[in-house]
Formats: sequence, C-alpha cells, structure tokens
Amino acid sequence: MNSPHELVLGLHPSSRGFGWVVFDAPLSPFDWGTTDIRGGNCKALLRVDGILARYQPIVLALEEFERSRRVLRTVRLCRAIVAHAEQRGIAIHRYTREDISAVLRPARTRQEVAEVVAARIGELQSRLPKPRKIWDGEHPNMALFCATACVIVHHESWAAD
Repeated sequence: MNSPHELVLGLHPSSRGFGWVVFDAPLSPFDWGTTDIRGGNCKALLRVDGILARYQPIVLALEEFERSRRVLRTVRLCRAIVAHAEQRGIAIHRYTREDISAVLRPARTRQEVAEVVAARIGELQSRLPKPRKIWDGEHPNMALFCATACVIVHHESWAAD
C-alpha cells in the first residue's frame, strides 16, 4: 500500500446506505465495500468517519448531489459527509452525471456505468449487479460502482490537466 497521502476515496450514498472505494493509483482500488445503514444519517456518518480515519484520503470524490433528484435525507447526509471531510482537510471533488457519462462513454444509465467500470476494473467484476427489472429496487452494489465511477472520473480529469 502506498502512503495514505496518495489515497482517493470514492463514496456514493444511497437510500439504503453507501458504497465506497479507496484507490492508491488510477484504476487501482485496494479496498471497497457497501454499507447497509438503516436508522438514519447518524449511523452512516459514524461509518464514514471510520473510513476517513482508517484510510486518511487526500481526496473525496462523489457525485454532485445539490442539483440532483435525490431525497432530502440523502442530500443532508452528503452535506454532512462533505463537512466531516473538510474538517479533516480532505479535498472534495464533485462530478455530475454528465461528467461521468462523458468519461465512461457510451454509458448513460447507472447499469451501463457499472458495466464500463467492471470492464475497466476486473477486481469488481464479481460484484456487478444484473440489470434490474422495473419493479426491483436498486441493488446495493450499484453504490459501489457509482463511487468507483467518481474516482475514475477524478483521475482522468486530473490527468488531463
């Protein structure tokens, strides 16, 4: 593992919890997971704080949440996560769905994004959810792939500069 000063954390809150991934280099995740949290934002923040303390990333990459169609509880959780990360001196980088689609072309839907991510990062292939039926809820692993997509976009956008 490289120095913790080189780590990028991708995080994606969902209605059931959140997915997270830690990269030590582009396309090189070394730890990831999904957390199922029912019981409010306080429990989720405690888990996020644990991840921040354990890995001490320098960057937190997440999907833009202020101008999204997310429920208010999830937006509030995202705001609290950003505040906690900023208190630790972690740089925050937010990426829109358009940013993600542009980097992971031709992916437009979450499922397509997850498939492109799985194709680029073989370690996550076994966690790829099957396409959902319209009556099914979103698979918890989708948050992992959304978090990973944000880190990929982060690395590619910073490599272009």
